[in-house]
Amino acid sequence: MRTVKSWDVIIVGGGIIGLSLARELRKRSASVLVVERGMPGREASHAAAGMLAISEVSGPLQSLASASFRIYPEFVHELQDESGVDVDFRQDGTLQFSDSHLPEPALRAEQIFEMEPNLAPVQGPGVLLQEASVDPRGLVSAALQACKHRGVDTWSGDEVTAIDVEGERVVGITTAKTRFAARAVVNCAGAWAGQFSAGGFPTRPVKGQMLAVAVPSRNFLRHVIRSPEVYLVPRTDGRLLIGATVEEAGYDKRVDPATIHKLRQSAIALMPALSESRILESWAGLRPGTPDSLPILGATQVPGYFVATGHFRDGILLTPVTARAMAQVVSGEKCGYDLRPFSADRFGR
Repeated sequence: MRTVKSWDVIIVGGGIIGLSLARELRKRSASVLVVERGMPGREASHAAAGMLAISEVSGPLQSLASASFRIYPEFVHELQDESGVDVDFRQDGTLQFSDSHLPEPALRAEQIFEMEPNLAPVQGPGVLLQEASVDPRGLVSAALQACKHRGVDTWSGDEVTAIDVEGERVVGITTAKTRFAARAVVNCAGAWAGQFSAGGFPTRPVKGQMLAVAVPSRNFLRHVIRSPEVYLVPRTDGRLLIGATVEEAGYDKRVDPATIHKLRQSAIALMPALSESRILESWAGLRPGTPDSLPILGATQVPGYFVATGHFRDGILLTPVTARAMAQVVSGEKCGYDLRPFSADRFGR
């Protein structure tokens, strides 16, 4: 099989993590090729709701997630400026309802009604969280255009079959159609990241089903709504996302009508006016999970081989900091973030 051209870095996986990392590396003048088995951004990134649910993150991930949340406005501004694509970045906050302990003092019923008059009167204790949301499809489109603007090369519709190692060092990748050479390879293949012999990362797909409906009016819902049963994420274009399940179903991306119906009924219980809303689409995505539900980030034991995967439900939130930190690691710079809790070595491989 013939090797065509050589790059400084090859990124396996064209989701939002891979595309954003490619852009960061190009900012450092590296030549970059992104290889995607399907269409860029059409897997977990395309299927995500786009909540930047920083209050849901705890443990070792909290510091990294907080850093990512802080730099998100700058990240969005740069992407929109380079691409001309609006990513619908909204900073109205999240109304969270819970049947257990809440992180903030509960809002009064009249306060909730004033903020969101279309909500059903009784939702239980609720708080307003300083969170944000973004349209992942717009984000992927913007990242792809920004990559093109900066001269990132892309290769899609071709499956990577092997990470090529010679003399104990990465030298490139082999796909079903050809071979590409590089001094460094970054595995950003999401739920498929563990399918290559090099590394053997313990990632798995975690299915999530959701739907989108058309809302009756532009200001029908301002805040993200999160309850134990369902979450609602408004879009500026008049769509409302309702989600999402967490299912161990392998690589099955089929949509179950009964599950979609249940999600819709839970949304109607929160906002009765949604009973008249038309379903625009329903879909399922595969989040990349790991045994401890933490991402896998950093260098591997194979020189020149790096990994950035396993973001589970926080891939959109963690995108800016993952891109920045991994670009530092791959470029041999001092990393400004502590990635030790996310090392692939924690799995003993």
